[in-house]
Amino acid sequence: MNMTGLLFAAVVIGAIGIVIGVLLGIASEAFKVEVDEREILVRAELPGNNCGGCGFPGCDGLANAIAAGTAPVNGCPVGGAAVADKIAAIMGVESGGSEKKVAFVKCKGTCDKARVQYHYFGIDDCAKVAVVPGGGEKACSYGCMGYGSCVKACAFGAIHVVDGVAVVDKEKCVACGKCVAACPNHLIELVPYSAEHLVQCSSHDKGKEVKAKCDSGCIACTLCTKQCEFDAIHMDNNVAVIDYTKCTNCGKCAAKCPAKVIL
Repeated sequence: MNMTGLLFAAVVIGAIGIVIGVLLGIASEAFKVEVDEREILVRAELPGNNCGGCGFPGCDGLANAIAAGTAPVNGCPVGGAAVADKIAAIMGVESGGSEKKVAFVKCKGTCDKARVQYHYFGIDDCAKVAVVPGGGEKACSYGCMGYGSCVKACAFGAIHVVDGVAVVDKEKCVACGKCVAACPNHLIELVPYSAEHLVQCSSHDKGKEVKAKCDSGCIACTLCTKQCEFDAIHMDNNVAVIDYTKCTNCGKCAAKCPAKVIL
């Protein structure tokens, strides 16, 4: 091939490259998707766990929702108040002073406290055991079955079964809510990290029936409700329930509980 042919080929290739570059530039402008700069900044502050505890499909979904104004700045349960404050500054709003929450298991029916109705031999999974007659070995159908569905659901190693009852490590818990969703008996709830007094029972049976099944059940005596000066504890279907927005951690309810089911 002579020099003229080489030069012609080089010119053609260069021209094609220029044309393609121009077309790509035009296309990028014509079809570009506008991204809110705040969304990028918010995403950079989120921890990146992508746990779904916020109710959105990962941190990208939450960042998009916060930037769009459809999710609160404190929507990330993993980041807690520190991350909420940073995101609030980006969005130009108040963070609301959100407090870190942790999971809590509302049951004290350990192996030495709960009555056993039969011995179960099978798959260690609460969701599967819940459909067998009696709903597991323990006589109390409201309590922790202890087969560890919540343990398997937790990606942070924050919950373990100890002596037949699931126990949460507050320091490891990020309040993603996976254990809450995994418990077939709905025993787990998210409570403020600072909460010092919690009711360790979920039984809706009446006093005599409770005592026949477990030594550590709420007997619905209402003594705790009479002690509270802040209207923070009430009976709900035979079990005491604390309103943490009113509770001052005075401890009078726990001191008066004859069954000792209030921490």
